[in-house]
Amino acid sequence: MKTKNTARTALLGALFTLLLVPGAFAQEKTLPIDLQTAIDKAFATHADIKKAEYSLDAARADYNAARESFGPKVTFSHNTSRGGYWDEQLTAMGGYSKNLKTSHNNGFNLSVPIFNAGLNASEKQAKARYQSGVLGEELAFIKLKQTVSSAYYTLLATIDAQKVCEQSVSTLQDHLKNVQAQYDVGVVAKVDLLRSEVELTSAQQDLLKAENQHSIAEARLNNIMGIAQDTKLAPVEELGYKAYGETLPRCIDYAMLHRLDLQQSRLQVKAAEAALNGAKAGWAPAVTGSLSNSWSDDRWPGDKGSNWGAGVGVSMNVFDSGVTKSNVARAKANLMTAKETYRQDTDNVELDVRNCYNTLREAEKRISTTQVAVAKAEEDYHIAQVRYEAGVGTNTDVLDAQVALSRARNNFNNSLYDYNLAKTALDTAMGIEARPDDYRYLSYGERYKATKAVYDAAVETTDSDKALKETVKALEKARSERRKAASAAKKKS
Repeated sequence: MKTKNTARTALLGALFTLLLVPGAFAQEKTLPIDLQTAIDKAFATHADIKKAEYSLDAARADYNAARESFGPKVTFSHNTSRGGYWDEQLTAMGGYSKNLKTSHNNGFNLSVPIFNAGLNASEKQAKARYQSGVLGEELAFIKLKQTVSSAYYTLLATIDAQKVCEQSVSTLQDHLKNVQAQYDVGVVAKVDLLRSEVELTSAQQDLLKAENQHSIAEARLNNIMGIAQDTKLAPVEELGYKAYGETLPRCIDYAMLHRLDLQQSRLQVKAAEAALNGAKAGWAPAVTGSLSNSWSDDRWPGDKGSNWGAGVGVSMNVFDSGVTKSNVARAKANLMTAKETYRQDTDNVELDVRNCYNTLREAEKRISTTQVAVAKAEEDYHIAQVRYEAGVGTNTDVLDAQVALSRARNNFNNSLYDYNLAKTALDTAMGIEARPDDYRYLSYGERYKATKAVYDAAVETTDSDKALKETVKALEKARSERRKAASAAKKKS
């Protein structure tokens, strides 16, 4: 029976070695990575950066169009016509004629808005949207940096968690060998052996879960960096602690000045003010200057009979059944909403900074306490193990000490993870710039080609056109069958 238990333990150990350590038989190439490299890779490839740049391009084009609407506008028109009576008519000369005539008319017209409150309001709105787009582009870098940093620290945390599980498995394996040896000579009861085997199996299950979490975190970071998701990463850094010296009031003051989404909220107020002026433009006159010249002739191309004109036109809405008044009321309400939103955003920014700062300080305190707890837990486990080997301690004492040791190690690693994560979140909450000084800005043509290339590759990989066609066809067929079935059921009833 003892030999059978020994063989079973060895078999379990060999099986879990095969399951948990595939790298022992296949050497996989890994990519060394650090946080800054991960951030740089994401900045170069991530879609959020590209979309922010395209959004800024669109906002700049809208703003240019709004400004250019104040410039002169030149139009050319040409009209060729031929007509007469359907029936012959008596002429002044006593004869009959259908009076058929051909006419060719050409004209140029130049118009310039001299005063137009609606155009002024549209230009200010477009300017606010463009400025918001400028801030939005920089905000994309800040948010992406936080995303990459969080994913990177998560990867480091999963590696540490996996190491704790590996240490636990290794320790329990050594303990099981000790228990097995004592059981073989009849020193301990079988319950100690069974309990040790159960604890080892449980630790091995935890290790499987930790390795899966490591793989998930690795794939997520690869996805954010824009590289193959099955790439094996070898971080050259570890979760560490670097003291943060800023005070909470200074962090809040910095955020109020540099938080870009708060500045975007202020621009929303400016845009709402411009929209209100645009609504009021319905009560204001519009003044336009014009200069024209026309030619007409009965022969192509109609370049005879030159005629010019110059003038100033004034138009004003006299009565519109209260439409302008309603538009003004709506614009006023939207402006008040924007102002309340800005006031609320200032409060939220302060709250965001406070939360991140307090979380950072709380994690900072846990780092020192959990570090001490790890040292004490290691000593406690060593004592429990020595006592068990000496026959004055119990197996339960050893296993409980092992659980406490693993918990202490995980608590210490979690405190480091929470601290670094809070530091990253605090940087984002304060609006600290993230775009590197040497970031290479691509021209629109370069970005267009790059976007087209990755889009075409994605379409080809997913075979989306074929899949879309087949999916729609299948859904249409199913829909038609449901309608036929419903119609048949209705006739039966």
